[in-house]
Amino acid sequence: MAEFQTITPIDGSLLLSRERHTDADVEDVLKRASAGFVAWRNWSLQRRIDLIKNAIVAFTSQKNAIASEITTQMGRPIAYSGGEVDGFASRAYAMLNIAPQALEPHLPAPQDGFDRSVKRVPLGIVAVLAPWNYPLLTAVNAIVPALAAGNVVVLKHSDQTPLAAERIHEAFAAAGLPDGVFQFLHIDHDQVARMIADPRVSHVCFTGSVGGGRAVQGALAGSFKSAGLELGGKDPAYVREDANIDHAIASIADGIFFNSGQSCCGIERVYVHERHFQIVVDGIVAYAEQLKLGDPRDAVTTLGPMVKTAAADAVRSQIAEAVSAGARALVDPARFPADTGNTAYLAPQVLVECNHEMSIMSEETFGPVAAVMPVRSDEEAVRLMNDSRYGLTASIWTADPEAAEAIGDQLETGTVFLNRCDYLDPELAWTGIKDSGRGATLSRFGFDYLTRPKSYHFRLKV
Repeated sequence: MAEFQTITPIDGSLLLSRERHTDADVEDVLKRASAGFVAWRNWSLQRRIDLIKNAIVAFTSQKNAIASEITTQMGRPIAYSGGEVDGFASRAYAMLNIAPQALEPHLPAPQDGFDRSVKRVPLGIVAVLAPWNYPLLTAVNAIVPALAAGNVVVLKHSDQTPLAAERIHEAFAAAGLPDGVFQFLHIDHDQVARMIADPRVSHVCFTGSVGGGRAVQGALAGSFKSAGLELGGKDPAYVREDANIDHAIASIADGIFFNSGQSCCGIERVYVHERHFQIVVDGIVAYAEQLKLGDPRDAVTTLGPMVKTAAADAVRSQIAEAVSAGARALVDPARFPADTGNTAYLAPQVLVECNHEMSIMSEETFGPVAAVMPVRSDEEAVRLMNDSRYGLTASIWTADPEAAEAIGDQLETGTVFLNRCDYLDPELAWTGIKDSGRGATLSRFGFDYLTRPKSYHFRLKV
């Protein structure tokens, strides 16, 4: 059997290895899923919800161990990893609370002699392809609502975070989930393509890169099955002249550097009214300089390594390219001894004197870096914020909510934030446009993509 290895970014050593599931294993999983769906879809919604809640309890009972595993697999500081376990639970509970309303039948206006309704019915087997950067939060967005709606789930997690899949499976098993209702596979890209193309799979939930999204689309070509794609981002922030500057600086800086910038909705572009440009730049630089880059197992570390040395090197190259084109880098990497230039440890960086001809302003960075540009007006800010092939989130920092809504209406994005950023609200649809993807998760709208409408038209008198 083929084997894959997970290398920890902490020191580049081998963390764990796993045997790949074989094609025969995939076939067995799909057979069990198909059989499990027949029974699971007929459970009452409340019965499904109660069992999922038991699984959440079983999962969170292992919080400390799971948090430690997140840290060693992908490098997030241990000070923050437990928060993802808590977030997994809170988001799951939120989706379960939304489910009854989202799944209730639609009843048209009464018509004498007829009984008419539209029910939301499950699709069948849902394949969830989850990434490493938020291994629990990205997975729960699809897994819990899919199961609540009566679907069965097959999870393929990133090779960087295989323990996340195993831990979720353990929790569902402990809760007594019926056979075939939730399963996971450790398979390679070619096997994934064959699995999701299988006619028994009804829907694919993918979170990852634009290239990965194209690969999913390619695998589904020729079929009519649906796919939800949450892809890349190059998310902007706009600080207006009337913004609370101290609040904006602290919040935007956190949105830039948290998780070493490895967030699809992290802030990568900052546009600041020229009146406040220098103070905002100085504030973000000061925030960056007080971060503590180091071993993420250390409780005082606030900035861990990136997931791989290759990922850090790609960001280094993007910074160097911008500087060679005239940008200025304001943070001295020498302040961060852990960044030796040949590991996954990357110092935070803030760039100015940038323009949209530079890749730092146009291509996803996915690292602890942001570029800051001055603007003179809302119109200029909107033009620059929309000058991107991505459209996941955008944040506006102002004391005027009406102005923020007017600006937001012009922005090509899935979510508009006012005076906050880098956040998912489970009661709001999580969605992107352009190269940031399609479809939606979370909220009642997320259930629409995990079910199909089925109409009932009954003549009562014949």
